[in-house]
Amino acid sequence: MFWTKFLTAFIPLFFAFDAIGILPMYMSMTQDVFVDKKRHIVNQATLTVFALGFIFIYFGKSIFLFLGITVSDFRIAGGILLLVISTYDLIVTRENRKRGDLVISADSSIGIVPIGMPLVIGPAVLTTLLLSVGQNGYTATVLALVVNAAIVWITLYNSDNIIKVIRKSGSIALGKVFALLLAAIAIKMIRLGATELVSQQLK
Repeated sequence: MFWTKFLTAFIPLFFAFDAIGILPMYMSMTQDVFVDKKRHIVNQATLTVFALGFIFIYFGKSIFLFLGITVSDFRIAGGILLLVISTYDLIVTRENRKRGDLVISADSSIGIVPIGMPLVIGPAVLTTLLLSVGQNGYTATVLALVVNAAIVWITLYNSDNIIKVIRKSGSIALGKVFALLLAAIAIKMIRLGATELVSQQLK
């Protein structure tokens, strides 16, 4: 069923994007920016998500072939990477991570880097996309990317109102829950990859 594949692609991506969890970091980066500039930044970030997402979806397999990597190899490596990222998210909030001083000007491309990448579409999202293509197909993965990107756009576009409702502590708490669920998904990826490698060796 297509919708089963879509949900299988959508759910890990939803937790990997962590739209609510990135709000404190986004707010701290744009606290001195006018509203109209914030909207431009959000549009930049969303376009960055689409561009990088589509590149990884459609050229990921070619990269595999060139490097001689199997899906099982990448599933295990990706699972380990997601586990490290989610564990780090559980220990350290995104807002408290070390980062260089950020100067925002009228012609700044902050929406592309660092908000678009790596804050919104980072290693966790890219790894999840590559694994999803092999498991769920292109159509389901692309649709999952589009829907999640739309959720991120809506969340960041309405960030001021959302923070007023859930407060910064609520955003951080939800981010921790998402990180825990992402860690569980990472363990599943490692388990499936290891099982596939063992079965291939036994054939």
